[in-house]
Amino acid sequence: MFHNIPADVLDRMHQLERRDEQDRADGTPRLERLRQIPPETGRFLALWAAAAPTGAYLEIGTSAGYSTLWLALACRANGRSLTTFEVLPQKAALARDTFAQAGVGDVVRLVQGDFLEHADEFDEVGFCFLDAEKEIYRACYEAVVPRLVAGGILIADNAANHRETLQPMLDAALADARVDALIVPIGRGELVCRKR
Repeated sequence: MFHNIPADVLDRMHQLERRDEQDRADGTPRLERLRQIPPETGRFLALWAAAAPTGAYLEIGTSAGYSTLWLALACRANGRSLTTFEVLPQKAALARDTFAQAGVGDVVRLVQGDFLEHADEFDEVGFCFLDAEKEIYRACYEAVVPRLVAGGILIADNAANHRETLQPMLDAALADARVDALIVPIGRGELVCRKR
C-alpha cells in the first residue's frame, strides 16, 4: 500500500503538506488553515483502515482531503469506499480539487454538510476517522459508536494537543464498556476505539 502510492496521489499529498506548513507559519486564520494530520498519522490511519472490518468507511472533517488520500489508499487496497464530510464550503472546494488531481473519485464520496445530520444514513460502520471541530467530538462519538460493527474502528485526532478541551470525551471513551480504547502518542495524539 505504501510502496506503490500513485504519483498523482503522492504529488497532491506533497502540495498539501507544503501548504499546511505555510499556513501554520504565516498566521493564516485558524478556520482557513488546512490543519491536517502529519504524514506519520496518515500512515497510521491507512494501516488501521486497511485492517478494519467490512462496513461503511467514514471521515468526519475532510479539510482539503489530505487524510482522505491516506484512507483512499486503504480503500483501494481492500476494495472499499469512503464517505467524507466537510461543513466549510471553501474546504470542500479544496477537497474536490484534491480528489480530482489525485484521481481518487472512484473510492471517495464527499458530502458538503454536517455528519450529524447524516448519521442515520449509516447502519453498519467498519471505520471512522474523526478530525472536526473539537466541540462536536462527543456528539460524533455518540453517533458513531452505536453504529460500529463488531471490531469496527473509530479513531479521533488531537487527543494530545487538544487534550484539555477533549478530556471529558476522552475519559468517557476510555471508560466506555462498548469499546476497547487507548490513546496512541503519534502525531497530535490519536484516540483509537475498537467496538467489542
